[in-house]
Amino acid sequence: MTGSFPAFDAKAVEQMSGALPFVRALGAEVVSVTPGVGKMKLAWREDLVGDPRSGLLHGGVITTLLDNASGMAVFSSLREVMQIATLDLRIDYLRPPIPKQDIHAEATCYRMTRTIAFVRGRAYQEPGGDIAASLSTFILGSSGPRDASDRASSP
Repeated sequence: MTGSFPAFDAKAVEQMSGALPFVRALGAEVVSVTPGVGKMKLAWREDLVGDPRSGLLHGGVITTLLDNASGMAVFSSLREVMQIATLDLRIDYLRPPIPKQDIHAEATCYRMTRTIAFVRGRAYQEPGGDIAASLSTFILGSSGPRDASDRASSP
């Protein structure tokens, strides 16, 4: 998907992020999008808990929130519409989240090359501070083979 992307469009980025089925299933919401920065929020829900004894959210939920905020940061940095995909994602869990409190994620795209975007992110609670930090890279504009004929002609 390529096309003209003459000016940053926060509403379009929000709609695209909110349209992802897994993000909708988690109940994550877009808080804000500005050029190069994506912010999301996830309300604590019992069905997202990884350890029923402690009430702590599953780590995969936090990873998903950071990955999506990071993708919004990249997409809002693009000069034209193109496909992006997470190439690498590192999460450092700093402390357990406080049970029954919302989690916020904020990500910033701090560098872009022609084919790769670099992003830093953090997940945090108010109050409580940071619970995780992320570093990620995204590939820009590559969708890979679409069908068998594309794979056959690929080197």
